Amino acid sequence: MKNPRTAWIVYIVLRLLFFAVPFAILYLLGLQPWLAAVFAALIGVALSVIFLARSRSAASQSIYDWRNRERTADDIVEDEAVDASEPHAGPAAPQAPETSATGAVDAPDAADAAADRSKREGDPE
Repeated sequence: MKNPRTAWIVYIVLRLLFFAVPFAILYLLGLQPWLAAVFAALIGVALSVIFLARSRSAASQSIYDWRNRERTADDIVEDEAVDASEPHAGPAAPQAPETSATGAVDAPDAADAAADRSKREGDPE
């Protein structure tokens, strides 16, 4: 399948059929709808694992190709603009404490911590 959309359409249609056909048969045999759905889902998964390996591979290859496609200069500029306009998600990661020449860990002063906190909150000193 040359067209990635064809691979996806075939895979999705077959997966739906692998569920719908067993569901309809089990429902017509008189099973409760929820029980028929559970068994049809199990049957559909088993059938798709057995028979849809090639379609699944083609679909996953199309995802890989799309994710690793050549990016144009316009795409790169646009991505950089979006990244620059987005605020960072969370607080900065904590930094490791500094060590002195003797190897002892230097604890930050309480005054330094208060000054840092006021700068982050926008308080003037």
